[in-house]
Amino acid sequence: MTDTDDLLPIGLEDRLPAEARKTTHAMRAGLRAMDLYGYDRVRPPLIEFERALAGRMDGVSTSRMFRFVDPQSLRTLALRSDMTPQMGRIASTALADAARPLRLCYAGEVATITADQLDPSRQRLQLGAELIGSDSAIAAGEMVTLAIEAVEAMGASGISVDFTLPDLVDVLAAEAYPLLPDQVDRVRRELDTKDAGGLLQAGGEAYLPLIHAAGPFAQALDKLRALDAGGALASRIEGLEQVAERLGDRARLTLDPTERHGFEYQSWFGFTLYAEGARSALGRGGTYWIKGSDEAATGFSLYLDALLPALPDEAQGATMFLPPGHDRGVAARLRSEGWRTCEAVGPQDDAKALGCTHVLDGDAPREL
Repeated sequence: MTDTDDLLPIGLEDRLPAEARKTTHAMRAGLRAMDLYGYDRVRPPLIEFERALAGRMDGVSTSRMFRFVDPQSLRTLALRSDMTPQMGRIASTALADAARPLRLCYAGEVATITADQLDPSRQRLQLGAELIGSDSAIAAGEMVTLAIEAVEAMGASGISVDFTLPDLVDVLAAEAYPLLPDQVDRVRRELDTKDAGGLLQAGGEAYLPLIHAAGPFAQALDKLRALDAGGALASRIEGLEQVAERLGDRARLTLDPTERHGFEYQSWFGFTLYAEGARSALGRGGTYWIKGSDEAATGFSLYLDALLPALPDEAQGATMFLPPGHDRGVAARLRSEGWRTCEAVGPQDDAKALGCTHVLDGDAPREL
C-alpha cells in the first residue's frame, strides 16, 4: 500500500533504471559531440542568488523559480529554471579574461514552479552550449550545426529546424512600418498567435502579410524578402541564408519569422529543433546579449525528456553473477576488462532473477 507521503508532486517523476540508462547515454553522447567542437564543460551550482539568475538575460523572470531565504546571507536564493543565465554569469566573472570566442557547454537539472501548457514536467534535464563573444551568422551556423550533431549523436533522426527573427517587429517598427511604443508589444503578440483580427485592432495592418510569411525555408524567405520595405531586414535575411547554406540538406528547414514563444531573450536570430518521434520541441537557441557585460553570445538548450520517446532503448550490458566463495581477484580482473558484475549476498540469490546473463565459473564467465 502506498502512503500519500510517497506520492510525488505534480510535474515530478522518478526515472527508473531503463529510462535513466537511456537518459545517461544520451547526455554523454551529446556532451561528447560538444567536446569534439571545442566546447568545455562547466558545472554551475543548482542554487544561486535570485538577482544573479534574473539579472543576466532579458525576459528571464523569477516568478517561475522556487525561491527561499538563505539563512547564512539572509538574501533570497532561487533554484535555477534555466542554466543559460549561469553561463552568462560565469563568462562575465570567473572567465571574463578568457580568450573570445569562449565556448562552454553544460548539462544539469532545472526546475520551475509551474509547468508549460504543452509540457507538464516541472523538472527537466537541460543540456546545451554557448559561444560567448559573437552573435554573427557564422556563430549562428555553428550553433545550429552543433545542435543537430548533438541530437543525432544521441540517436535522434528526421531532424527539422525552424528559424525565427525574434526582433523582427522592433526593427520594422523603427522605420519601415512605424508603430507607437504602446503598439509594439500588442503587434508582436498578435503576430505570434497569428491573429489577423487582433493585429488589425492593434494598428498593425501593415504587418498582416507577415502572418503568411511562414513555411518551408526557401518560399518563406522569398515572402519575407518581398515584404522588406527599404531593406531594413537585409542583414538578417543574408544571415539566414548563410546559416541555411552551411546546413545544406542536414535537416528540413522552415521559417516562421514572427515566432516569439520561447525566445524572450534572443536578439536577431532564433531556432527551434524537432525530431521524428519526439513528443515536443527538443530545444531552442539563438543569439542574445549578456546583461551587465553587454557581450554578444549565441547558444542553444536541449531538453532530453522531450527526446527520450524518439530514442531506441539502451540495452543493458552483459552482467556476470558472482556466486558465494568466488575468487575476488578474478572478479576484479574481469571488471577491469569491462565486465559488469553482481555479487551474491546469500545462497538464496537467483542469478537469472537478478538479470544476470553469465555466472563466474572458476576463473571465466559462463553464459546462463
